[in-house]
Amino acid sequence: MASAAAEEKKPGLKKLIASLGQRKTGMMFIFGFSAGLPYALLLGTLYAWLSDAKVDLETMGVFSLIGLAYAFKFLWSPVVDRLKIPALHRLGRRKSWLIPAQFSLAIIFITLSLLNPQTSLGWFSLLAGFGAFASATQDVVIDAWRVDVADEVATVEMLSTVYQLGYRIAALAGGALALFLADWYSWPVVYALMGALMFIVGCATFFAPDTEAMDKQDTSDELREVGALSPKVRAVALSLVGVFWAWALITVIVFMVQSLGSDPDQRPDSVQFIRNMGPLIVISTVIIPAIIAAVLEKWKRSGRYVITQPIKAQNSVDRILDHGYRALLLPLTDIMGRLGWAAILVLALVLSYRITDNIWGSFAYPFYLGELEYTKSEVAVASKFFGVGMTMLGLALGGVCFAFFGRMATLTIGAITAAASNLLYADLATGGVGLDIFAKYSGFGWIVGLFGADDRMARLMLAITGENLAGGLAGAAFVAYLSAITSKRYSAVQYALLSSLTFLVGTLGRGALGEMIETQGYYPVFLFTASLGLFAVVLCLIEWGRQKRLGIADTLPS
Repeated sequence: MASAAAEEKKPGLKKLIASLGQRKTGMMFIFGFSAGLPYALLLGTLYAWLSDAKVDLETMGVFSLIGLAYAFKFLWSPVVDRLKIPALHRLGRRKSWLIPAQFSLAIIFITLSLLNPQTSLGWFSLLAGFGAFASATQDVVIDAWRVDVADEVATVEMLSTVYQLGYRIAALAGGALALFLADWYSWPVVYALMGALMFIVGCATFFAPDTEAMDKQDTSDELREVGALSPKVRAVALSLVGVFWAWALITVIVFMVQSLGSDPDQRPDSVQFIRNMGPLIVISTVIIPAIIAAVLEKWKRSGRYVITQPIKAQNSVDRILDHGYRALLLPLTDIMGRLGWAAILVLALVLSYRITDNIWGSFAYPFYLGELEYTKSEVAVASKFFGVGMTMLGLALGGVCFAFFGRMATLTIGAITAAASNLLYADLATGGVGLDIFAKYSGFGWIVGLFGADDRMARLMLAITGENLAGGLAGAAFVAYLSAITSKRYSAVQYALLSSLTFLVGTLGRGALGEMIETQGYYPVFLFTASLGLFAVVLCLIEWGRQKRLGIADTLPS
């Protein structure tokens, strides 16, 4: 009987098919599309429109700062996780935030289509900034929804894979398709159509399943029961974390406001800001709060500074402090309490897993266009069309690996392939001899030749194939891993923190990598980024062993 039950829980083709047939899985695909479309339109395609409008490069550089909304979304994730929106909260805990964000994006895209960036650049930048904020907020909610609704049929692994598929299709629609439509019609038509798409997505969200409007625990007095930490200790800890988070948020807002000023001479240096302030922001928003959370959890478990009899909240100040503690510190104490010392391993894995891709991604086009001297059309075909297709194939491969091998095995395979794919670019940087040999004897060169590609183009497409297959597989695996170590009770804050941390670290390393490219060239850089990936491989193996020992390798968090 026990063996039959174990066999039933084993991943396989039946489980994969059952998961794909769930309504949750279909909505996850729509939400992936909804997350990917604004990102492509605001941080990619928008610059093509500005270029056509003859906006100067410096101003476009300032526009790119709206991407900071995605990097620092964890700063307002506690509000999204805990605050009820009047009237809308009846829609559900997540939908009450998701639907307004999606309709806001629809209105913003349609409004942008009515503006001329040459004559209304101020309004254009303001709307783009609001759009990035709404999009980042939507990401927080979608990430939390995925963790909340996952079950034994619609598993977190399958939901993560389908999310990535929807995201990549949106990137294709908001990137390459938008460029073609702009050539055939105009940019206003493109953004009006994309706004209509977001409106349709918002309507579809009404039919998505959701959790209750608010967890039952939110109305309890758990913080004031016997064994809970003293209210005074909690107040001091909350004040410390609040000061650090407030400083980080104000610093980022001031920087963005100064950067969007009309006088170019008064604009701060963004590279210098990231290099100098980035580490301090990470320390103040993640490292120090994590240490405080660990200390609080240790005190609670040891019975130090705990209350010995129930205490009721005396006034509104007490209730505000309780709500603030639930929003900011309980998510951190939860993850530190569940993981213990393993939190160091998890944080190291989160920091290193995608750094191989993230740290050099900004230099891809200079490498293709400047170093290798491919044309823009060649890069567009190889990267935007062929590359996106390979990424989607990699995501599908990740889904199959989840079904047959499990989460941690897929995570490890993703780390290995992501690191190895950098060696393809190292070969490409030195002439592509290895790629040419493989293309010749595997038949890849002959296949792409049927579509008019020469050996030089086949070489680029083969390197992009390896990288995007690995990136798709690793991306699906990483999203599933983050979702799995995130508690459903604090999903929004915990996931936003972990995913933002990954983005920030990649950003911080790009300045040093750029200097390395200038002084040593691309070949040693690709060897270096491949070696960075080995850290993730080792950490994956250690984490896999830890989870296997605890019997949690393929279970969902509670």
